[in-house]
Amino acid sequence: MTTTDVHVFFLLLCLFSPKVAAHGRIPTTLDGPFSPRTRRFDPSLRLGSDDVPMDDPKLAKKVGFNFPEQIALAISFSHTSMWVSWVTGDAQIGKNVMPLDPSTVGSEVWYGEESGKYSFVQNGTAMVYNQLYPFEGLLNYTSGIIHHVRLDGLKPGTRYYYKCGDSSLKAMSKEHTFETFPTSPDHFLRKIAVVGDLGLTLNSTSTIDHLSKNDPSLILMVGDLSYANQYLTTGGKGVPCYGCAFPDAPIRETYQPRWDGWGRFMEPLTSKIPMMVIEGNHEIEPQARGINFSSYLTRFAVPSLESHSESNFYYSFNAGGIHFIMLGAYIDYNQTGAQYAWLKKDLLKVDRELPPGLWQLGILLGDGGNIEQIDIEHADDPGKCPSKNPSIPEFGGICHLNFSSGPAKGKFCWDQQPEWSAFRESSFGHGILEVINSTYALWTWHRNQDAYKESSKGDQIYIVRQPEICLANIAKVSSKDQ
Repeated sequence: MTTTDVHVFFLLLCLFSPKVAAHGRIPTTLDGPFSPRTRRFDPSLRLGSDDVPMDDPKLAKKVGFNFPEQIALAISFSHTSMWVSWVTGDAQIGKNVMPLDPSTVGSEVWYGEESGKYSFVQNGTAMVYNQLYPFEGLLNYTSGIIHHVRLDGLKPGTRYYYKCGDSSLKAMSKEHTFETFPTSPDHFLRKIAVVGDLGLTLNSTSTIDHLSKNDPSLILMVGDLSYANQYLTTGGKGVPCYGCAFPDAPIRETYQPRWDGWGRFMEPLTSKIPMMVIEGNHEIEPQARGINFSSYLTRFAVPSLESHSESNFYYSFNAGGIHFIMLGAYIDYNQTGAQYAWLKKDLLKVDRELPPGLWQLGILLGDGGNIEQIDIEHADDPGKCPSKNPSIPEFGGICHLNFSSGPAKGKFCWDQQPEWSAFRESSFGHGILEVINSTYALWTWHRNQDAYKESSKGDQIYIVRQPEICLANIAKVSSKDQ
């Protein structure tokens, strides 16, 4: 598949080895290398990427001032912990905004193993963030109160029922439920949904509808979530190319209420299934005084401290026999950087304490339904090589370099599909990863344009781990770093 933005964000380390499940004859990576092939997109299937309007019922606030909304779960580092996050109060947007006081509302989660019976109570923290633009004609924003509570001491493989809010104000949510992951060596996570570039369009809703029918155990949201930065602070309609539509904007604006709408849109899913996020370029959201990523850093709970990371931009966690590593592309990832040093320590820790078995997957995603629409052309198509002078990014520099090796050596663009690209097509949708054991993982691509049936799979392949090759390469890299 082609992508508007490509995200390569996570590693999986398999820890156990149950029996291989029977799925019939499906191609594996051992059958390759495959001849590169492109499936051309049928224009009649294009549904567009029209915005979901802010007055849509799915985006509307449905609770009172101090009551929880935008409820979301996230995994902590261990199997025995879970984060619960939510928002209370009303966000404000205008020239002069006054932040809410987080100390005025408690952060409590009541939970237990029986519906209506809550044997445990856990307290957490609350905060607000601002998005400030001291420029004429631009509006400022201050968020509602964002709460994060970590539940500890949970039993693995157990269903819990919970409410969140402030009991002293009699402002508790309705009952929700989640299930912790098993720690048995015979059980991996049943299904892992992987989505990138989701946005908040009509295609986004189709993606989430299809994803929900797959009933995953975990959602990996690998960057570019709400696309709030495609809008003017006044709520001006989103556009695929912000710089083209608003060339005179003094700074790339962002309409933060889209984040609140996105949280409400996702709540039916995220209040029962943990969602782990990592930042993308659309989360940069620059504002006054060089501040970036305020929404991402405040709205989402990630186990950075628990995994000994120094930043919410990269972290790791364990779930259902798998060790996940979420890596950030918008923070230093060079060998001299903190992220690289942390990654080495994290990998070494896993290798020491658990049976060996490494999955390294870079799932290429840019397909959730975002407003930038689908890329239906490829840079290696005749006459489609882009200009060397694109819009200046809001983060980092620009590299106008020709390829230094391979078939495109000395050229700015490939003139053929790269040999490492076995299959590509343009479609919105989501991926499902099933880790069968420490050797086999099944990857399935589900396209929005297909009628949703068991047989509706755009692509499917077994990814087969070859430890004798991977471990040898890891040893070489480690020896170079000594």
